[in-house]
Amino acid sequence: MTLKECYAALGGDYDEVMGRLRSERLVQKFVLKFLNDGSYGLLCQSLEEGNRAEAFRAAHTIKGVCGNLAFTSLLESSERLTEALRDGAPPRPDEEEMVRQVKEDYQRAYQAIQAFQEGLEG
Repeated sequence: MTLKECYAALGGDYDEVMGRLRSERLVQKFVLKFLNDGSYGLLCQSLEEGNRAEAFRAAHTIKGVCGNLAFTSLLESSERLTEALRDGAPPRPDEEEMVRQVKEDYQRAYQAIQAFQEGLEG
């Protein structure tokens, strides 16, 4: 799998990230670091514990990383969740769906990057 194919699989914008970082090697370096980022685990744990402030921080971090790397699908879903959690807002009726979408988009991105990494090691 090429990096461009990885981006297609994870719902990202390869041309956008290449326009920003201008080096496939640099993009690859940061994409692979995504696998070790703890923000998603922190988000899930914080939501489970009802710690909305920490969940906001984790969702905001995911949103920032995805913005920088042009992970479009996960950027959009994490952005919606970030705004729902901002300033300790009370839970919204559609928040559970937002969380489900972030989890789905995250898993899609993680699996695509993992497959890309395995291809590099193969």
